[in-house]
Amino acid sequence: MKKIVWLCVFASSLTVVTWHGSAQNKQAISLLITGGTVIDGTGAPRRRADVRILGDKITQLGRLQPLRGERVIDATGLMVAPGFVDIHNHSERGFANDPTARSQVLQGITTLAVGPDGGSPLPIGQYLEWCEKQRLGTNVIAFVGHATVRQRVMGKDFKRTATSVEITQMAELIEQAMREGAVGLSSGLEYDIGNPATTEEVIALAAATAKYRGIYMSHVRDEADLAFDAFREAIRIGREAKLPVQISHIKLGTVGVWNKAREVVKLIEAARRSGLDVTADCYPYDAWSSTITVLVPSRKHDDPAAVKKGLDDVGGGQNVLVTSCSAHRDYEGKTLEDLAKAQGKTAVDVYIQIVKDGGAGVVCKSMVETDIKTFYQQPWVMVASDGGIGMRHPRGAGTFPRVLGRYVREWKWLSLEEAIRKMTSFPAKRLSLSERGALKPGWKADVVVFDPNAVVDHSTMTQPALEPTGVKHVLVNGVAVVADGQMTGERSGVALRH
Repeated sequence: MKKIVWLCVFASSLTVVTWHGSAQNKQAISLLITGGTVIDGTGAPRRRADVRILGDKITQLGRLQPLRGERVIDATGLMVAPGFVDIHNHSERGFANDPTARSQVLQGITTLAVGPDGGSPLPIGQYLEWCEKQRLGTNVIAFVGHATVRQRVMGKDFKRTATSVEITQMAELIEQAMREGAVGLSSGLEYDIGNPATTEEVIALAAATAKYRGIYMSHVRDEADLAFDAFREAIRIGREAKLPVQISHIKLGTVGVWNKAREVVKLIEAARRSGLDVTADCYPYDAWSSTITVLVPSRKHDDPAAVKKGLDDVGGGQNVLVTSCSAHRDYEGKTLEDLAKAQGKTAVDVYIQIVKDGGAGVVCKSMVETDIKTFYQQPWVMVASDGGIGMRHPRGAGTFPRVLGRYVREWKWLSLEEAIRKMTSFPAKRLSLSERGALKPGWKADVVVFDPNAVVDHSTMTQPALEPTGVKHVLVNGVAVVADGQMTGERSGVALRH
């Protein structure tokens, strides 16, 4: 009988983990997480319980005693929860640079969905196979992007209405992606490739997704003055295509719609009462990250009046921070107002110059806290980061600890049980993930152990990569990727298919 020995780090000590048997018949020594308080992810009240794990599955929950030779994690004073599920994540390219997904797992993320906002890998099957070969630190599931298939069919000639033949070709690509394991269709209707699409085009493509019981997830057409029209369009797409709708990073991003979150809630709850399955996600920051051109929805980027209106709508150039600009690296880390003063120009002039020179990535502070609070307190709004590996926005490294530290512990917007539900079973169910998102015997051992009195984010707009504290242990499929707050180097994530 062959004997294989692996070295794994748990808690603060090095433990020898021994497997007996052949590669086809391995018997692992179990792991016991003891002394902690379990929040199981369902919204149920916390309770004192131990968790036993064998291989990649939870086997027992309750008051348990260590078995002979069993590995033990002492979670006294800590919370034990399901691994966090991020329904909106942009790590699809970042995995190539960091397959351990350090900035994600240190937040407690164990499963993430890539391909949001209309942009995705294609073909989906090949991407998921690459993920499996790469061996990643998190589990991965993928959306197929509307803009990706639109550009694949229309090439550079996408700034127009698609023909019926082109829509049919797009639908075929989407159906192929769904057969290969995509969980649904994402759109980014505010962006240049997706914006020219008619509502009817998106309905047709969403209907192709519905054939495979997928969902439609949308960065809606406008998150500013026309946000209400954009939400109504998303609702119409879901109703006519007959599939669930997920509104990405729900927000009200201009002065004209600030403090109107309760009206949005009424609109969406009316749709839900009518029978439409519509939910949303929200990130815990008052600033978004995107390309600079979304500031001018009219696309008149060289029109000073249109640019001025766009900047006024978000409170002025002082609220727009340049995070990446290939033509002017010295602009990075400065606001449009800073650059204007340094050059003796206006923020409008600087905007027009940047777009003319190839554009930029920006972080824009354009939401108000009262709206964010209103959205987070709705039971149909889940936590999502809209972040990812290498994201130049604090949400890329801090989203989930921020909710736990700020919104739960400090500001008391949510109970800890409800916040965990919004991070675990709720998004897992939305993604049709089986055996993930809750702590139950027989379910996958994706587990987070954290200190409820210490967990918090540290990333900022100017230092977005600062890592959070308070997340002590993270297990992905029963393997510790974080132990005692430190990365172990393990990469136990798997590719998930719808």
